[in-house]
Amino acid sequence: MKNPQPYDEEDEWISKSEIKREADRLKKIGAELVALTNPQLATIEMSPTLREAIALAKRLKDKREAYRRHMNYIGKVMRSENEELINAGLDKIRNKHIYQAQAQLALEKQRDQLISEGDEAINALLEAHPQLERQKLRQLVRQAKKELTQEKPGKAHHELVSYLKQAL
Repeated sequence: MKNPQPYDEEDEWISKSEIKREADRLKKIGAELVALTNPQLATIEMSPTLREAIALAKRLKDKREAYRRHMNYIGKVMRSENEELINAGLDKIRNKHIYQAQAQLALEKQRDQLISEGDEAINALLEAHPQLERQKLRQLVRQAKKELTQEKPGKAHHELVSYLKQAL
């Protein structure tokens, strides 16, 4: 009888239960990917193999046993994927409203800076984003300043933010 190899202290021992928990976790991420729409999936970086497996899983949804087996396969494919990229993409989709609110606040801050600093801020913005129209931008800023001094409702404020949102 051969002596088994001695346990190397540098090797990390993983229990069978831990391996199963990891496989279940990857399957859950895979199921979340399958539930996404195609435009949402396009935003997540993944291998073509996983993309094809997800597309097939969407077609197999009606076939219960085939779908279950295929989800196991997706879990297996997930082992070789960059999980950080996939989780980052899923996080953006899950928290889309938070990212939109942050973007809106950034645009409003940009608007306030344009109104308060005037031509200097306009020129700096045009250097960073040459696709913007100088004349339209200056006109919207001028109207927003006028509204501020007259204490009228902020129609030009909203127009300026929507122009920046559309152009940027």
